[in-house]
Amino acid sequence: MRSERLRKHVGNILSINYRYIAEAGREYMDEHPEASVDDLIAYFGTLSEDARFLDAPEDRPGRYRLLRGRAERAVWLERVLQERVDVEDAAEAAHRIVSTPEAIALLAADTEGQMVLRATELHRRSTGLAALRKVVEDPTASELELQRALEGQHWIFGGRFVGEAAHRRLVPGDEVDIPLIRGDGALHVVELKRAASLAGNLVKKYRGSWVPTAEVHNAVGQAVNYLVNLDENRHRIRKELGIETRRASAVVLIGHPSVQPSVPEQSINEALRTLNTHVNRVEVLTYKELIDNAERSLGSVPLG
Repeated sequence: MRSERLRKHVGNILSINYRYIAEAGREYMDEHPEASVDDLIAYFGTLSEDARFLDAPEDRPGRYRLLRGRAERAVWLERVLQERVDVEDAAEAAHRIVSTPEAIALLAADTEGQMVLRATELHRRSTGLAALRKVVEDPTASELELQRALEGQHWIFGGRFVGEAAHRRLVPGDEVDIPLIRGDGALHVVELKRAASLAGNLVKKYRGSWVPTAEVHNAVGQAVNYLVNLDENRHRIRKELGIETRRASAVVLIGHPSVQPSVPEQSINEALRTLNTHVNRVEVLTYKELIDNAERSLGSVPLG
């Protein structure tokens, strides 16, 4: 004999599941309007994997939390444990590590554990860098897509930075693409232009030498204007947001050597470096040079 109570229970579970899928799908499409049906299906596939690592925050009784990316980290961690550390059940150990901050704290206090954490962090950075390179080399990628690929990866810009500021609109009328915070507490503005999809050239010939084009100079001028406005509003920004902008600096990311295949990459880089030596507080880099520098820094980090 069928149970009416059980039927209603199963129906409620299905209703909650479908509602979550609809909300998650709507949120994903809002953030990725260019996504295809296959992209959406793949996203739901990763959600189903992450659901195995659902947890219940102690400070929120009756609530559950699903953190994105836990499944991928667990698989990577399991492989590292199997290859480098003598653990009887690597899968179970990986599950515990990615699910509880206490386990991560124990790893951080252990020599072998520190090696695992470094390996996991290197994997995360390497994956993020590969995703960024794919967007940078896309001849149709927009500035917004480049910004999304860079967000949360302040390490790419070098060890001087400790994180990203929460506020992007610091001055009325200006919105910073990526606001980084240096180790001394000062702001560093990242101004993004197009990469491989840049319409114009990066350099031109002038009296036998390669020099930056007007497009590059205009981007530098825009960054300089940001810095001037930040200087003029430094007291208010420091008081309201706690960000120091008096010593603020900026980097302009623009173009890719592929936009000018007839010009050697070294010549493009040298022309931009020459410009950098004559511009105070602003640096200009191609996206490729930024990524190449970041890849070299990954290769110099020891695992043991």
